[in-house]
Amino acid sequence: MNEMYNAIVGQSGGPTAAINASLAGVIKKTCESEKIGKIFGMLNGISGMMEERIVDLSSLGSDEDKLSLLSKTPASFLGSCRFKLPEEDSPIYDRIFDVLEKYQIRYFFYIGGNDSMDTVLKLSAFALKKGKDIRFVGVPKTIDNDLPGTDHTPGFGSAAKYIASTVREISADSAVYNVNSVTVIEIMGRNAGWLTGASALARYKGLGPDLIYLPEHTFHFSQFYDDIAKISKNKKNIVVAISEGARTKDGKYVCEAVSNGIVDVFGHKYLGGTARVLEGFVRKKFGFKARGIELNVSQRCAGHLLSKTDISESFQVGSSAVELALKGKTGIMTAIARMSNAPYRSECVAVDIAAAANQEKTVPRHFISERGNDVTEDFIQYAAPLIAGEVPVEFENGLPKMLVLEKEA
Repeated sequence: MNEMYNAIVGQSGGPTAAINASLAGVIKKTCESEKIGKIFGMLNGISGMMEERIVDLSSLGSDEDKLSLLSKTPASFLGSCRFKLPEEDSPIYDRIFDVLEKYQIRYFFYIGGNDSMDTVLKLSAFALKKGKDIRFVGVPKTIDNDLPGTDHTPGFGSAAKYIASTVREISADSAVYNVNSVTVIEIMGRNAGWLTGASALARYKGLGPDLIYLPEHTFHFSQFYDDIAKISKNKKNIVVAISEGARTKDGKYVCEAVSNGIVDVFGHKYLGGTARVLEGFVRKKFGFKARGIELNVSQRCAGHLLSKTDISESFQVGSSAVELALKGKTGIMTAIARMSNAPYRSECVAVDIAAAANQEKTVPRHFISERGNDVTEDFIQYAAPLIAGEVPVEFENGLPKMLVLEKEA
C-alpha cells in the first residue's frame, strides 16, 4: 500500500472578500482525493507554520454548508502575515521543511499576491535543490489585480463591484444640493490603477465619476484644475476618483505631504491622504464645497456585496491548484484565462511561478484616455464581466453571517 501524504494551505498578504472561496476550493478538492490524507491549515501564513500553529481542516471538506459560508466570508479565515523569506539558504528554510516533514506534507498551497508568490518560488526552488518531493502551488489573490500571468485576480471582481456601487451611491448623495461641490474619492492602488478604473462602472444617468486618475499616468495639478474648471461650467457636483498611488512628474505621491513615510517589510510605503490633499487644494483654488473620502479597507472586506463571477472563479482556482499538484506540478501558480468576453467564459490554467513573483501588472495605455483623466471603453469591456452576478448573503440577527475559525486560547 502506498503511503498517504497530507496537504497544507495558508493565506498571506492583504485579505479580500473572495480569498476564502479559494480556500474552500482547496479544502473541498483535497478532501475528495484518495491520494491525500489530511488537509492542514497554517495560522497566519508561513510565519505561523514555522511556529507549528497548524490546524486540521479535514472536517470542513464534507460540510457543504460550512464550505458555502466560508466562500462568502471576507478576510482571511486562517489569518495572514507579511513575512519575506531570505534570498539565500538559512535556518529558516530548514525549519520550514522540518515542519513539512513532521506533518508528512507533500502538497503545499499558498493563497496570496505578488509577495506570496515569491514565497512559493523560493520554497519550490529549495525543494528542488534538496531533492524534496513536495509540490508547491501558488493560488492568486489580490484586489489590486496586479499579478502578471493571469487575466485578472480573484478578489478584484468583488472589490470592483463594491467600489462601483459605493461611488454610484456617493455620486447620488453629492448631487442633492444646488451648490458647486467636488467630492474626491481615494481608492486603493499603489502602482496599479485597476480598482480606481473600476469606478467608471458606476456611471449611470449623469452620476459620476466625472474624472478618474490612475498611477500609470502622471498627475499634473495644473491639468487637474483645468479639468475641474471645464466640468464645473456645465455641472455643479463633480466626483473625482483617484488612486492612492497617484504621482506627480517628479515621482512623488500626491499624498506625500501628509505621508508618514513608514514602509512595510517588503519596502512598500503605507499610503493615504490623497483625497484630503486634493480636497484642500480644490477648496483653496475654487472656493467650492469639497470633500475627500477614503474608501480604505472596506474595499477588500465587503462580503455583503460579492461578485458571483469572482466567487465562482476564486473557488475554481483553489480547486485547480489541487488538481495540478496531484499531477505532479510544482513551482506554478493557477491563473485565469479569458476564453471569451461575450458571453464571458474563463478557464483555469497553470503558469510558471516566476512569471508572477515580485512583479506587477499595471493598467495598459489603451485602457487609459489620451488626456489621462479617464478610462476607455476597452477597460469597461474588460472589467464589466468581472462584477457580474450576485451572491446571496446569509444573515443572522440582522447582520451578515460569517464562518470564524475558533482558535484555542
